[in-house]
Amino acid sequence: MKKFNRTLVFGAGIVALAGCGADEIVSPGTSGDIIINNPAPTSTPPATGGTVTPAAGCPTIASTGGLTDGGTISGPTGEYRVCTLPNSFNADDSLPFIDGLLYQIQNTVTVGDDEGFGSTGTEVTLTVEPGAIFFAQASSALIVNRGNAINASGTPTMPIVFTSRDNVLGLNTDNSQAQWGGIVMLGRAPVSDCQDNVFNTAAVPNANPACQQRLEGSAATFFFGGDDDADSSGTFEYVQMRFCGFELTQGNELQCLTTGGVGSGTTFNHIMSFNSSDDGVEFFGGTVNMSQLAVIGASDDSIDVDSGAQANIEDVVVVQRGNTGDSIIEFDSPDDLADGTPGNAIPQSRMRVNNFTFVQRSSASGQAVRARGGPALGLTNGVIDVNTDDSVCIRIDEQITLAAIIGFDSVICDGVNRPVRGSSGVSDAEVQTVVDAGTNNDLTFTLSLTNNLVNGANENGVTAFDATSRSMFFSSSSVIGIVEADLSANFGDWTCNSSIQDFGSATGDCTSLPVY
Repeated sequence: MKKFNRTLVFGAGIVALAGCGADEIVSPGTSGDIIINNPAPTSTPPATGGTVTPAAGCPTIASTGGLTDGGTISGPTGEYRVCTLPNSFNADDSLPFIDGLLYQIQNTVTVGDDEGFGSTGTEVTLTVEPGAIFFAQASSALIVNRGNAINASGTPTMPIVFTSRDNVLGLNTDNSQAQWGGIVMLGRAPVSDCQDNVFNTAAVPNANPACQQRLEGSAATFFFGGDDDADSSGTFEYVQMRFCGFELTQGNELQCLTTGGVGSGTTFNHIMSFNSSDDGVEFFGGTVNMSQLAVIGASDDSIDVDSGAQANIEDVVVVQRGNTGDSIIEFDSPDDLADGTPGNAIPQSRMRVNNFTFVQRSSASGQAVRARGGPALGLTNGVIDVNTDDSVCIRIDEQITLAAIIGFDSVICDGVNRPVRGSSGVSDAEVQTVVDAGTNNDLTFTLSLTNNLVNGANENGVTAFDATSRSMFFSSSSVIGIVEADLSANFGDWTCNSSIQDFGSATGDCTSLPVY
């Protein structure tokens, strides 16, 4: 996102059901309150075929209000029972996979209440079984509050799917987006941007021993951040999020996955973000370790990291659409001019990315990777396929960012006229010097990729870097990029297929629901 204010803001929709009045919801990374009205329910068109028949009813759960039977909904894959989630999960609950049943996220659904900065343990855990499918519309979102957890664990052949109502109805194309809000996970790991404007620095590291940021609105205020790097918000694996992101006003949007202060105890792997109307994923502070990430068709930045986040991301594929999308990586640290957070606030944002293939296709994207505001960036074993001869592989803004670079090793890109760019006091030559200081880098490389992501002889001929020296989270690899030969072996049936990227997934197309 091209915005720097890092306060997460939602609003009355957190505690209100449809019909109770206007919601105030503001996208993560923006400021101010935007008033919107919940849309009136729309009628369900008749079935258009398919094999699924509706479940007999909704399962019983422990949370107040339970699941509400919303009747049935029909689309190309059949007819389903709709079970609407309660506005809040206030007890440990499990949502099973039931043939012919869909779970509906209506307005903003929360998991637990905010347990506070210094709290320990987990108050409420929501468990989601493999194969469960959720749908939503408009600004509806699922928020996991600080001190609570979600255990959403799909399997390689039965991923959990969060998608839109239009996807259920069979109305979507490979260009559809902005049809519901997304998933937000809040935790108790450190952040650099403090809501009370008292910041920690290296000189005064305890100026604000309870630095936290807020998710706020007119009816309730929720916070994220704490002092536990290893905090756990649960497990999120083998999950698809489709057609996410909802524009409240221009520049104020939700995205598929937002984390705020989530700790390293949280498990993230095998995650797909498809056609998010804002960023594909965004991490505000915290300590995030993630592997097997696929971001396809994001309309803004594919991966956005800021607010003191400590992020290690391994085995990543990104493919843009041709008509939308900004940077593949936008990486920020505190910025004096943006939101009042001093540039020396700690923790400094640090991100290391290992084994990745980035495919830039958007005509609106000026660079594949951009770092600014003083974050520490490390890239290893990567392949970057830029869109045109004038596209930039790596852009570095400001001397503080140049000085903080961890290192680039075994990174290739097919740049031509301007493979690197310096900005805001940094020259192109200075960026190139940092690239040249690494090993086996070539940003004017001749690529031989097939199906966007599969290495050819040229990529497999590049010597890989041992990234375990950069992070204990990383594993040693014998190749660069993400797919040595077989795409389906790496990103098989837990993904979905599209004209943007065909993974060869037996789960089927992103425009259709999987039928197990």
